[in-house]
Amino acid sequence: MNAPFFEARRLPDDDLLAAPAPEGSPEARDGSAPPRSGTPAGRGFDAVGTGGDGPSPRPGPGRRRLRILGIRGVPAQHGGFETFAEHLSLYLVSRGWEVYVYCQVEGEGPIREDEWRGVRRVLVPSREGSLGSIGFDWRAVSHAAAQGDPCLTLGYNTAVFCWRLRMAGVPNAINMDGIEWARGKWGPLSKAWFYLNDWAGCWLGDRLVADHPEILEHLASRGVRSRTTMIPYGARELVTADPAPLAALGVEPGRYFLVIARPEPENSILEIVRGYARSKRDRPLVVLGRFDESHPYHREVGRAAVDGVIRPGAIYDAATVAALRVHATAYLHGHRVGGTNPSLVEALGAGNAVIAHDNRFNRWVAGPGALYFADDAQCAARLDEVADDEDRRAAMRAASRRRFRSRFTFDAVHEQYEALLGELAQVARG
Repeated sequence: MNAPFFEARRLPDDDLLAAPAPEGSPEARDGSAPPRSGTPAGRGFDAVGTGGDGPSPRPGPGRRRLRILGIRGVPAQHGGFETFAEHLSLYLVSRGWEVYVYCQVEGEGPIREDEWRGVRRVLVPSREGSLGSIGFDWRAVSHAAAQGDPCLTLGYNTAVFCWRLRMAGVPNAINMDGIEWARGKWGPLSKAWFYLNDWAGCWLGDRLVADHPEILEHLASRGVRSRTTMIPYGARELVTADPAPLAALGVEPGRYFLVIARPEPENSILEIVRGYARSKRDRPLVVLGRFDESHPYHREVGRAAVDGVIRPGAIYDAATVAALRVHATAYLHGHRVGGTNPSLVEALGAGNAVIAHDNRFNRWVAGPGALYFADDAQCAARLDEVADDEDRRAAMRAASRRRFRSRFTFDAVHEQYEALLGELAQVARG
């Protein structure tokens, strides 16, 4: 099996480029995450040492309980689902839930627990790499099945393992993240695995979550519409940010375009860079993402990069990413596939004028206040249109904030998840 085979669940289409997201910080998504490893137990945590693979201590009477599976762990170090799990678990704890999050840590030995900000972390030692990820998933699901608490599984890339939960009578809600098997970047074996797990998630999940109306329609075609709820991703609104970090990148507030994405064909990085080359180029284009010149597509992007294209690599400093988001002339989003993309949601939350690839996924998220492009020629025209018209930019920024506040705030998303998980908890008690 190839190396990225099971990494997709850890790094779905657009994982956050920024490192762990502190309160109020933005999370820029990219997939260029630091090397995978869990946070060692006890480092900055209130360690509460329960060891072994057996049942955890039971909560107090009437307290609702949840176990979160499918991620590397909390606090978020790799973005995407990790950031979502961090915010959701803290929200639920504040609401009186007892929340357990399964975390992958390097090494060997028994499963143990510690505590972080009221969240119980179930630390599962495992090896690095794809096989280690599979082993971690299997061991985490097996442990959760022995506890009997309702579970939330984030992503379906190892959904076949959820038969352990079904056999144990453990209620399980699965976030069916995207349509991974349809992505062009995967080979036949990977696509077959994702396709199998897409179906397995539909069969084995007691409740399913779709993050976008198009994903909801996809799941409805599998005959599971009655068990599926549509809840998009959320983000924190970002109103201000210190512009000081921009100086190190050689850009000025309000005088650059911004892209945050993994450099992959499905993210339209080449079309954006070529579009910029065809535009007036009166301000730089900053492209955040990890480039490897040994990769053919990355080399092609490099050859297309004219003067004015700045590629600072992957940036993990939250303050720098916040400054880049808030002070950009416009945010360009080239993603062609997937559901509700968190990076696009974060752009709306930062009040960015958005120029996005024209597809049904992006149009639902960004709404009518954004501009759209289908190729590099249209991208060039959109860049010039936005650069030349301050009134248009202001209207687009205001539209982004309205769109964000109407659908994508963390409060709204968390409340919807709590309602769904409350129903799951009632099933567990019944």
